[in-house]
Amino acid sequence: MAGPLTVECPNCGGPVEWTEAARWRPFCSERCKMIDLGAWFTEERGIPGEEAPEAERDDDPA
Repeated sequence: MAGPLTVECPNCGGPVEWTEAARWRPFCSERCKMIDLGAWFTEERGIPGEEAPEAERDDDPA
């Protein structure tokens, strides 16, 4: 029987065993998880797509 699946941490590329014991999976540590989260908050990362029309934006003060 093969051992647990090992994946790369999306932030640093380090090995992460995909098990219940890997608390921060798919990240290797809380630090890598927080770095990734910060990139989403600052919009360094995002889901590609067309920008919403002005009327549909949530940040529009109405």
